[in-house]
Amino acid sequence: MMISKGLKMAVLGTAAALVLTACGSGEAADGDEGVRKVKIAYDQQSKPISWLDENGEATGYDVEVMKLVDELLPEYEFEFVGTTSDDLLIGVEQGKFQAGVKNAFWTEERTKKFTYPEEFLGLSSAGLVLRKEDEKIKSLEDFASAGYSLAPIAANNAQYTVIEEYNTANPENPVQLEAGDSFTVDVVQWVNEGRVDGGVMIEGPFEKQVTVEDGPYHHLKDEVVYNEFAVIKTWPLFNKNEQELADAYDEAIKKLAEEKKREELSEKFYGRNLFEVLEEVER
Repeated sequence: MMISKGLKMAVLGTAAALVLTACGSGEAADGDEGVRKVKIAYDQQSKPISWLDENGEATGYDVEVMKLVDELLPEYEFEFVGTTSDDLLIGVEQGKFQAGVKNAFWTEERTKKFTYPEEFLGLSSAGLVLRKEDEKIKSLEDFASAGYSLAPIAANNAQYTVIEEYNTANPENPVQLEAGDSFTVDVVQWVNEGRVDGGVMIEGPFEKQVTVEDGPYHHLKDEVVYNEFAVIKTWPLFNKNEQELADAYDEAIKKLAEEKKREELSEKFYGRNLFEVLEEVER
């Protein structure tokens, strides 16, 4: 019996589909069925918050908390992708990454671009880097009253928003705020050189740059000081289409909160349990 060309092609197509289905079934048998792989970006040069260690592994407070979240979500598999702070923001917004961690603060502007979960990731100490002779400056009010100049901060950096909020609440005593061209500047160097009187910095990076013996500015440990002016909640940023992933994160982080895992990691990476002052955190 002769088989038409059309029928023959249909048979071959069906056979090929069966082969592909069989291959897919094999992968599912290895435990991949129902597991969604998602990319979690992190700032790879923000030690101790997040960085790429000497073994080529992602680590830091933000990353290690997200690794624990991953362990509690069998339906997801997190792939940690190291990048820059700017690329992280752009990548998460555009969907290149499903989420990102970078010691991110909450801002109204960012809610238009990202999905924020209900549960925060951690806490961050924000402070002023000053010359030793200015260590009497303990707050933004002190800094503003002295008429001191502040290192520029990029307008898309949440630290800019923190200072802006202070200025809005204190119009009679504002901090001199200038928008910078780059996301961050070398605050320690700017202050040491006298280019500005002070700069906003996160405690963890200051410790790694100045306090520890192998820090690049350890030789300035007696020349500059860090004075904390606030402890602020930090958040993972999710793509606008990732509400389901953000909800899953919330359920996992609640379990970690019950077990006080974040407190343990705060002690490990920051050298202090920032959660001890959680009741006093305003932002």
